[in-house]
Amino acid sequence: MIDYRVPNEVKEVIASLDRFIEVEVAPLEKEFAKAIEDERFLYDENGYYTKEIQDALRQVRVKSAQAGFFTMFGTPELGGMGDQFGPVAAALIHEELMKKYGFNLFIQEIFPPGLFTGGLSPVLLGLTPKLREEILPKVRSGESLLCFGLSEPDAGSDVWSMKTRAIKDGEHWIINGTKQWITNSPYADYAIVFAITEPELVAKRKGGITAFLVPFDQKTCINTSVIPYLGSVGSNIGIISLEDARVHEANIIGKLNDGFGAALHGVDIGRVVQAAYCVGIAQWALDRAIEYAKQRKTFGVTIDNHQAIQMLLAECAMDIYAGRNMMIHCAWKMENQKDIPLKEISIIKAFNTEMAFRVVDRCMQIMGGMGLTNEMKLEKAWRWARARRVPDGTAEIQRRTIARRLLKGDLNFN
Repeated sequence: MIDYRVPNEVKEVIASLDRFIEVEVAPLEKEFAKAIEDERFLYDENGYYTKEIQDALRQVRVKSAQAGFFTMFGTPELGGMGDQFGPVAAALIHEELMKKYGFNLFIQEIFPPGLFTGGLSPVLLGLTPKLREEILPKVRSGESLLCFGLSEPDAGSDVWSMKTRAIKDGEHWIINGTKQWITNSPYADYAIVFAITEPELVAKRKGGITAFLVPFDQKTCINTSVIPYLGSVGSNIGIISLEDARVHEANIIGKLNDGFGAALHGVDIGRVVQAAYCVGIAQWALDRAIEYAKQRKTFGVTIDNHQAIQMLLAECAMDIYAGRNMMIHCAWKMENQKDIPLKEISIIKAFNTEMAFRVVDRCMQIMGGMGLTNEMKLEKAWRWARARRVPDGTAEIQRRTIARRLLKGDLNFN
């Protein structure tokens, strides 16, 4: 049976994280309060984090690695502790962080983004022993960042449409192409780049795409620009240009022509974490809406007495209850069943990303004009929640996966 109580070991981790945040993160928040409150001081004129902010974020990663948090959910074969902290612990810990602190720039650096595109990503299991020895110490320490170069301007959900090519040249491969919407690329040291190596297999959608580890040499592999979105003036998302990037065949990750095997390795836990963050941000927003509703007065009474407000609060609670329980149930299945629960992973990714946006939006409505101000911080959570419905597989792609699993006979909801 599933035990929905938070295990003692997870409570201990959360308590340790609180102490870490108090000692290591809170002083940085105070030091960079102006930049956190006003994006004009957070990004430079090209949309990159300022050097001071980049240094501060690196400091959080390094301190987190020293404290054992940064590699906590990493693959054991790479030096992580994923054998001790499985999907349930990952879900509960990420949920609690977001519930307590909301979307916080520095706290987001404590763990690698998504767990499968940065840090000790399972994708790195496909590296040669020599490459592991070369880059893993820097990745484990939080000094070096990775990015996941799969999406392109004309190849998002339909990855078979990618244009990036890799041509064999002796012991090397020459890579040309563009990658877009790549998290961390403006600040990364290495890109995991997916390129077509066998066009005939790609045409049949039976392989032909290979993953390469490509260093940013600032000549043949470079982040050309930052992509601002949802009203921000900068971001951690960029565009990579590969122009005759020459990498040795030893830089192939996994098997030649089987890049998708590497791409999908670890994506499941990443989606669970996304779902957990969404459950957490929804609870964070609801707590603030309830507090506001008990203080704000209209027509002689606090607005929590108005039925219209009560209906919004109730709808938030129903959404959160459904999303949280299905998230924990899915994580439990991942941890305790042999087969990967593909249907359930897609369900929680689609439902919780949409749920979080609904809840934050209702909470903004409860607060009226104040909910739209930067002061309440809900608008930042609203933008963050809206963006979750696109990366790591859009809500529409998740629905397609769910339907296909149903049509193949997967009708189990236990």
